[in-house]
Amino acid sequence: MAGFRSLAEQVRDPRLTPEQRRTALRRCLEKFAPYGHRATWHHLCGRVGIGTEDRRPRPDRLVAALAELEEARRVWLAYDVAFGVRRKQEKRLGIRQPSALDDWHRCTWGGCGVAWCDDPLVHPTAPLADVLRRIITALESEPGSLCPVCDSPRIAWRGGLDHVPSSGPVCTDCGIVVPEPVLTEQALAASRRSRRPALASATTP
Repeated sequence: MAGFRSLAEQVRDPRLTPEQRRTALRRCLEKFAPYGHRATWHHLCGRVGIGTEDRRPRPDRLVAALAELEEARRVWLAYDVAFGVRRKQEKRLGIRQPSALDDWHRCTWGGCGVAWCDDPLVHPTAPLADVLRRIITALESEPGSLCPVCDSPRIAWRGGLDHVPSSGPVCTDCGIVVPEPVLTEQALAASRRSRRPALASATTP
């Protein structure tokens, strides 16, 4: 099975047809898709002016979409390496109990779903790398009460997500599932309280 770099070379390969290069870019998202496959595809298409169902997009736009994806991947891989180094140091010091950050990190293996957007049409509009930098900054800082991507206080707990875990705090403005470790206990409790009215209204005849 081709890896991310091999697929990226295919996206850039002028000898391939636009259809083949588009397929290669879609397959890149099987390796790295911060918002999830569908939402990341929708984001990239909107950023470079490709129709999501366009089977013969302009090659230069495919390459531009790939460049944004690659930059975000470099940002995430650098964090991932630093995270692994820190965990090894903690284990040498006898700190072996997994933290909430460790639990969250295990669900983002390879960088897929780092900023999961359950609705593929609702996601941040900033470049992917900028979004990941904001999330990483929040992960390395004290917990807060706002969405780390858009600074919105409107965070509501949602269940039934097409994600692991299948429930969590969702920013109702930019659409990401907010990593629990970046939120205070008070903010998490408030997000769970906000779930109740939504569920009640859904069952109203």
